[in-house]
Amino acid sequence: MSTLKIAIAQINCIVGDLSGNALKILYAAKRARALGADLLLTPELALVGYPPEDLLLRPDFYRSAARELEVLAHQVRDIAVVVGHPLEEGGRRYNAASLLRDGKVVATYRKFRLPNYEVFDEERYFAAGDAPCVIEVKGVRCGITICEDLWLEGAAEAAGEAGAELLLSLNASPYHMNKQARRFEVLRARVARIGIPAIYANMVGGQDELVFDGASFALDRQGGLVLQSPAFAEALDVVQFDAGDLKPGALTAPAGLEADVYQALVLGVRDYLGKNGFPGALLGLSGGVDSALVLCIAVDALGADKVRAVMMASPYTAQISLDDSRELVANLGVRYDEIAIEPAMETFAAILAPEFAGKEKSPWDTTEENLQARIRGMILMALSNRYGSIVLTTGNKSEMAVGYATLYGDMAGGFAVIKDIFKTFVYRLCAWRNARDGVPVIPERILTRAPSAELKPDQTDQDTLPPYEVLDAIIEAYMGRDESPGRIIAAGYPAADVRKVVGMLKRNEYKRRQSPVGIRVTQRGFGKDWRYPITSRYQDEY
Repeated sequence: MSTLKIAIAQINCIVGDLSGNALKILYAAKRARALGADLLLTPELALVGYPPEDLLLRPDFYRSAARELEVLAHQVRDIAVVVGHPLEEGGRRYNAASLLRDGKVVATYRKFRLPNYEVFDEERYFAAGDAPCVIEVKGVRCGITICEDLWLEGAAEAAGEAGAELLLSLNASPYHMNKQARRFEVLRARVARIGIPAIYANMVGGQDELVFDGASFALDRQGGLVLQSPAFAEALDVVQFDAGDLKPGALTAPAGLEADVYQALVLGVRDYLGKNGFPGALLGLSGGVDSALVLCIAVDALGADKVRAVMMASPYTAQISLDDSRELVANLGVRYDEIAIEPAMETFAAILAPEFAGKEKSPWDTTEENLQARIRGMILMALSNRYGSIVLTTGNKSEMAVGYATLYGDMAGGFAVIKDIFKTFVYRLCAWRNARDGVPVIPERILTRAPSAELKPDQTDQDTLPPYEVLDAIIEAYMGRDESPGRIIAAGYPAADVRKVVGMLKRNEYKRRQSPVGIRVTQRGFGKDWRYPITSRYQDEY
């Protein structure tokens, strides 16, 4: 039987950077050849990056991709390369993959299954292919599939029926919690059904709200894991096909849920700033747990020299908030500034006094609370304008769900790092980060004190919200699993809390539409896969 060495190019592509992506593929091909590989497998749409979204509606985008593919094919020598790319052909457009060999494009596969759920919208752009593609390299017949082709019956089975001895899968599969276990399950089912081993090559890197985790892998004919690439990093791994099966290769050990989520956030920040050309980041530090976590992520993503923290104290800011913030920035080594907002508060109070005379609801009305947040937002955006650094917002998923945030205040900024992290999980990530290096960086008091916006005396979040463990569970059930309020109440959650949370979630859709893009790490985040109307009179069943 024939022997074939296959290299997996787990690469970080940039949407629209066709020449840059082509160079990355060519460099991987040269490295793979040096390692003795006969075939290089790249991720889905690697030539143009994923997802290109409405760039795929532009005819010139396909012409540019076709030209770049021809140039790349001409440059590839002494190794076969499977490249993902868009294809326009006969008035139809496809998500495709082509085999490049001996300076030519020698075969092309068109994706069978087009996902149109969660963050995917491929039916908007592509037509479905209907024919398998089995290529022969060094006497081994390899069937090509693309991502969703594995999740539904049809494409892999067609490749097996066409004589494939090995399944090659190109993927741009974005990360969410526990995604890798599901990938293993799906591919094992395909392997068991068609009786041949399979290689799963996945993209890595951040693209707007999505993070691709890589974690490419290979399964033998029995569904056993024979190769596992690292997650959240570029990699080039080689696996050998011999005597009808894949042989054991390098296995990267799993890191654990908190480690995976933290790495996803770090990669998302690094690539959002790096790919969009921001020189650094700044954020408002409050002495609370959310801003502490965002600061740690930013430093790990960018380096302390590219991160700036600003504490904007008001008369209601506790001394311990100042003390804890100073300790945190000292531990992380970032630039830190304190700017008092009381003078601005007094100026706004004077400006608005004639208008508000006789209309006060209480000494600390929501109006005055929101003014404080908006003053802080103005200061951060002024610093951003002056220095070019992007403002990272620090609101979590729990707050975004129920609108416990101020438009043009703490929601002001360019990138929402923990937008898809529930408050309860924020604490878990902080604990993990403190334990990571054996030297805690987040002061313990930040993790143990009652959370507070500190916009009025003795304020805590639970003055307004249910306990976070209750709040997060209700949001996850209603938003994450589409459960009815009645079913959530039947599960044991207080009816008053369920009604309150669902009502707040609905009322604040208008806020979420105006929030910055943020990193998605759950199966359903407030982004591409949440599409609810702002204007709606629908009443849920109870």
